[in-house]
Amino acid sequence: LEYYDDTYPTVKEQKAFEKNIFNKTHRTDSEIALLEGLTVVYKSNIDLYFYVIGSSHENELMLMAVLNCLFDSLSQMLRKNVEKRALLENMEGLFLAVDEIVDGGVILESDPQQVVHRVALRGDDVPLTEQTVTQVRAVSALPSVTPVAIMAFMFYSSSEIYP
Repeated sequence: LEYYDDTYPTVKEQKAFEKNIFNKTHRTDSEIALLEGLTVVYKSNIDLYFYVIGSSHENELMLMAVLNCLFDSLSQMLRKNVEKRALLENMEGLFLAVDEIVDGGVILESDPQQVVHRVALRGDDVPLTEQTVTQVRAVSALPSVTPVAIMAFMFYSSSEIYP
């Protein structure tokens, strides 16, 4: 779970917000909801729920692009086995993928191939002096920043969800 602003500053407020979002979205087949002045895009897969949340003024297509990028990146990293156990065993990869996609709420990348490539490079922890010029350029290239703020990423397992 990653919040990028202080709309819900306390853990208690965050938990209430999360419960509200889940209660409003877990029984529907749609992919987008407006809730408490926020745009929520979401996707469920087997026993996991993925949410990307932004201001109601943000472009929902960009939020969906971020969600799809995250899901597709995880699908590639987990060899199409995106389920709770596989994700728990690869939490480092999940956090690295989120870091590659969004920084401080600003979208950096929406191409899952690039995210997987960068996660693989970061996961290797090869010293800079031992990397090829291509590897260094791939990691240090400045991505184009899209001016859409992501308020939060949320991931839930169906066994941990609020009743």
